[in-house]
Amino acid sequence: MPKTKTAAAKNGAATSAVADTKQIARLTDITETIKGKGKKHTNENRRILADNKTLKIAALGGMGEIGKNLYVYEYGGDIVLVDCGISFPDEEMFGVDVIIPDFTYLEHNAYKIRGLVLTHAHEDHIGAIPYLLKKINIPLYGTALTLGLVEQKLAEHRLLSSAKLHAVKPRDIVSLGAFAVEFIGVNHSVPDSCALALHTPAGIAVHTGDFKIDYTPIEGEVIDLPRFAELGQDGVVALMCESTNAERKGYTASERTVGESFARLFSQAKGKRIIVATFSSNIHRVQQIADIALATGRKFVVSGRSMESVISKARELGYLNIPSEIFVKINDVNKYPPSEIVIVTTGSQGEPLSALQRMSVEKHKQVSVTKNDYIIVSATPIPGNEKTVSKVINGLMELGAEVIYENMYDIHVSGHACREELKMMIALTRPKFFIPMHGEYKHLKKNAGIAKDLNIPCENIFIIKNGEQLQTDGEIMERCGEIEWDSVYIDAAGLGEVDDI
Repeated sequence: MPKTKTAAAKNGAATSAVADTKQIARLTDITETIKGKGKKHTNENRRILADNKTLKIAALGGMGEIGKNLYVYEYGGDIVLVDCGISFPDEEMFGVDVIIPDFTYLEHNAYKIRGLVLTHAHEDHIGAIPYLLKKINIPLYGTALTLGLVEQKLAEHRLLSSAKLHAVKPRDIVSLGAFAVEFIGVNHSVPDSCALALHTPAGIAVHTGDFKIDYTPIEGEVIDLPRFAELGQDGVVALMCESTNAERKGYTASERTVGESFARLFSQAKGKRIIVATFSSNIHRVQQIADIALATGRKFVVSGRSMESVISKARELGYLNIPSEIFVKINDVNKYPPSEIVIVTTGSQGEPLSALQRMSVEKHKQVSVTKNDYIIVSATPIPGNEKTVSKVINGLMELGAEVIYENMYDIHVSGHACREELKMMIALTRPKFFIPMHGEYKHLKKNAGIAKDLNIPCENIFIIKNGEQLQTDGEIMERCGEIEWDSVYIDAAGLGEVDDI
């Protein structure tokens, strides 16, 4: 069996103030020990010495694109990986089910890898883990829900029995060679999300992961802003900051606004069956839908394999509280009047063969869409998915359904920080060097502009491509070449790489 603690009660996940104090004291000891291993230089005009006493940072995915996140931190003979995700193909990639990073560099340096640390449970951050573990069986570190969803993937690939999974919680510290990796709680659209502080002899690198600042989260704590401020006081050498919403002004709305909109919309759907399409990992949104279903006397139905598996695991671990008496199996959905049903389904991105897409073309085995259906698409199309989403919405409307998808209804809020939240992260951590990540080039460029506006010198801001490597000794940072990388296309039917043809 894997070394995992994901079955631990969620109520024990919160770290007490006393425990926090002990963790920080331990971290101080670790950091001082690590710093003692570093080499001091006195020549102010030097270039970085090629003596392996530098922190190297690179991405094998996630730079210049949305998805496929995989980041490589290296110091001396130690490597720590952050996330290992997938991206999805566009309409022209026939025969391709998912796209994963190229692991060639990691295979060549497998003896240096001390572990893979995970920020959260979204597919673009954990989806490629089974493919990596087939090549290199390394320890994994993540929060309970994140590892719970990873376990499901590993079981499908028959890798669970050999996996080395280690559950952590916010403020925990993991020692991995020259790295002391600290987990910091953040808000995102999936529970148990964390940023990371990687303490090294060259200084502290903060990796935000995906985050937003939500002062009224559905459940759990507000983002740990005090800890980011403490790190800023200690001195952050590099901030790797997500860029997804760097073009958007202001702040990202709280997830609670979606629940309020759902309540209004449900009241307008009297006599109709309600179908809500959203991301399967958005557990807080699923909880709000279930709460309103219970309050309005509707049964709760789940459609879509990923939705079923995520809800099952979240209930098992205590992240979802849905009474069993309101659950109805999808095969029994037509035994109830439409006015008594809420269906939560996959397909908010118009994915081929997803439940909502099959409904739109009358190929869903249990659900036939009619004028008695009130459908809410609770998601914004990921860049590149606009056409497929529009096609599904058109199909549903042609079948007579009323479809709610416009932004004016507040039926979706992002899980990513907008400009003012990005400013706050930069202001709190006060990094010497700034590296925007997780976004198309235009997002990275906008995020770099935010850092410049906050008086980070242009020469200390680095926009890099996948495969491009940076290195720093804590005083200066420079580009130091490229590592081998590419995208690998996977045909899930054969669970293998797609042939060149």
